[in-house]
Amino acid sequence: MDNAFRRVLIAEDESTLRDSCTSVLRHEGYDVVACGRGDEARNLLRRGAFDIVLLDWGMPQVPGMELLTTCLQVNPDTLVIVMTGDPNVESSVEAVRAGAWDYLPKPFTATHLQILFGRARHLLLSNHESRAAEERRVGQFAHSRTVTLLGKSPSFLKMIHLVERVARTDASVFLTGESGSGKEVIAQFIHHHSKRNSRPIVAVNCAALPETLLESEMFGHVKGAFTGAVRDKPGLLETADSGTFFLDELTEMPQPIQAKLLRVIQDGQVRRVGSENTDAVVDVRFIAATNRNPREATEQGVLRKDLYYRLSVVPIHVPPLRERLEDIPVLAEHFLSIYWRKHREKGSPAPRFSAAALHALQERPWQGNVRELQNVMEHAVVLLDPGSEIRPNDLPHLSDEAGGPSASNSPGEWSLSSRHFEGAYHAARERVLAEFELHYMSNLIERVGANMSRAAKLAGVDRTTLYRLMEKHGLQRDTVIKAG
Repeated sequence: MDNAFRRVLIAEDESTLRDSCTSVLRHEGYDVVACGRGDEARNLLRRGAFDIVLLDWGMPQVPGMELLTTCLQVNPDTLVIVMTGDPNVESSVEAVRAGAWDYLPKPFTATHLQILFGRARHLLLSNHESRAAEERRVGQFAHSRTVTLLGKSPSFLKMIHLVERVARTDASVFLTGESGSGKEVIAQFIHHHSKRNSRPIVAVNCAALPETLLESEMFGHVKGAFTGAVRDKPGLLETADSGTFFLDELTEMPQPIQAKLLRVIQDGQVRRVGSENTDAVVDVRFIAATNRNPREATEQGVLRKDLYYRLSVVPIHVPPLRERLEDIPVLAEHFLSIYWRKHREKGSPAPRFSAAALHALQERPWQGNVRELQNVMEHAVVLLDPGSEIRPNDLPHLSDEAGGPSASNSPGEWSLSSRHFEGAYHAARERVLAEFELHYMSNLIERVGANMSRAAKLAGVDRTTLYRLMEKHGLQRDTVIKAG
């Protein structure tokens, strides 16, 4: 067990049970502090933060309700498990309403205790990861005062002209374009050139979260709305008040949440999960994005028509990289400069592109668009020598030797050759498996148009597995694009 979320307080007046619980949890790797008096427990709760508290509801000297209140006042994120020898519906409801995470009637087995603490710690880790992801999303946008858009192709310049005009207004924008084409950076550009740029732009990926978590993240929740909701929590919509809310992969949003979102767009009223009242009124500018055809999505019943029309006041299409051939050298130079500074020593001379290398880049079909070019350049930077001339065979995924699809091959074409069988057995097997995964994922994503719900169904795995494989092979969809 790692060191995260393992500090535990056991407050139980019966010494045998207290010692038994302490022994079981220490064996599981928890850092346990135990006490047998209510006043001692209260002092411990006031002095230090505990991740999980196992609390006897009938502690002497100090009532369990007071200890629970003290605990959550000191650290609202603590998960409190209440145990009692006189279980009844009233006391259970009372404890949960007061903020307890779960209820443990006596007697209970060591296995029951282990499972319950395993669930509690998993929830703490999940909440921590969710908050960290939210902070990264907000930080990516809130602390970036400039957004660079690079390109000179006619299709790109036409789009930018429209983007610059709409940025000065409060109109809702609906961005369409293939995965990796740069929709998120366009959303950033619109926000940072708007009158709302002193407030954050908050993003949510509608395809990356299950329905219940997505609803809680967007709208927030009230204490007691579900297991683990120990306090009121504002959602991302409230965080984005007076700023911009970016809905990435909107067509992946479940229909019930679409209906709830429509209410916010119409009148600004936010109702948190578990609440029967309006908890906040927000003023938000909406930017939505999808890699699907939104009109087809409405016809198929995937996207509500009324929501689509509310969000597509100004529709903007982001052209794919293969329609922006003049922009490829500019973008390649840009990414080369960024990643050279990131991965190499200060003052080390950057490599230079040969004409043949730039021609090879322009010949590639770029199924992954700007994001693929970005990944190719970072991969190349790690292997290039300072001050060298970049040749076509220095660029990863542009030759058979690199293990990726060449410019002449489609993503689905792949076969074993003699080079796959060179070296030790385990190394060769890992090499073949890695190439298979890359080609399988590239082909799968191309077939479904980057719709991860459909991809998961076709592959017979969950979306978490797909995202892990995409990240492993540089195909992740959530990378913030710095240009194009």
